[in-house]
Amino acid sequence: MTDEDVNVGPAKGSYRIRTLEVPARPLELALYLVATPIGNLGDITLRALETLAAADVVAAEDTRVTRVLLDRFAISARPYAYHEHNADEVGPKLIEQLSQGKSVALVSDAGTPLVSDPGYRLVKETVAAGYKVVPIPGPSSTITALSASGLPSESFFFAGFLPQKEKARRDRLEEVKAVPGTLIFFESPHRLPSSLADMAAVLGGRDASVCRELTKAFEEFRRGTLTELAAYYGENDNVKGEIVICVAPPDAEEAPAGEVLDDMLRLLLEEMTVSRAAAEAAKQTGLPKKELYQRLLELKG
Repeated sequence: MTDEDVNVGPAKGSYRIRTLEVPARPLELALYLVATPIGNLGDITLRALETLAAADVVAAEDTRVTRVLLDRFAISARPYAYHEHNADEVGPKLIEQLSQGKSVALVSDAGTPLVSDPGYRLVKETVAAGYKVVPIPGPSSTITALSASGLPSESFFFAGFLPQKEKARRDRLEEVKAVPGTLIFFESPHRLPSSLADMAAVLGGRDASVCRELTKAFEEFRRGTLTELAAYYGENDNVKGEIVICVAPPDAEEAPAGEVLDDMLRLLLEEMTVSRAAAEAAKQTGLPKKELYQRLLELKG
């Protein structure tokens, strides 16, 4: 009789993994969005493995990256390339597979599909064609970075990659400057110093966290103000790996009220119509446009 026969658990400080082949259950007709590890292959979920093993077609952003994952878990599926450069050609072919009654699984290079990859178009086309879309949740570098950044997590905004050129990058930062939540960006190692310098210039000395090589052997979180981080990476510009930057929300400012607000509204009325003044005041104060419009009418009368 073995310990498995009597259901003896593993010793404290250890765990047991049984090596066995698990037959995957058939999938219903649908497009499956399968989240894959962002670095550590141990983060794959059992449901993701079952879906990849059972899918009739596996579409991948980079078949070489996905092949490593499939081989690691002895999944024989042959991945087909689907990326931004061939989406117009391959997307209709994948919809055709669905029309033939075949299930399709979509994976990105790492993490959850559609987060900074071309999967959005395929999902839109699948929905338009009347087929079901099934998310298979799992790892996400944005949520992983946010959770350990030490910054507020009740509200956040994912801004993806910033533009490469300085003016366009600063213009984009101005657009998201007032977002009332933690900002999350992707960035490449060679652009990290310049991007942090522009963030410090546009967003000020907010707290931030540079999250590098998440879940991998050289995982690193460097926290500080944007000014401090820009100075550090300006002198240490040989960093490597995949990077997520989290930036704290703007400090809350108390909206003007009473005579201060009325004085502001009177100045706006000198230069523009009531409607335009209400819109501008709402933009500057964050107060409801409808209320400002009513107060402007009273002041004008």
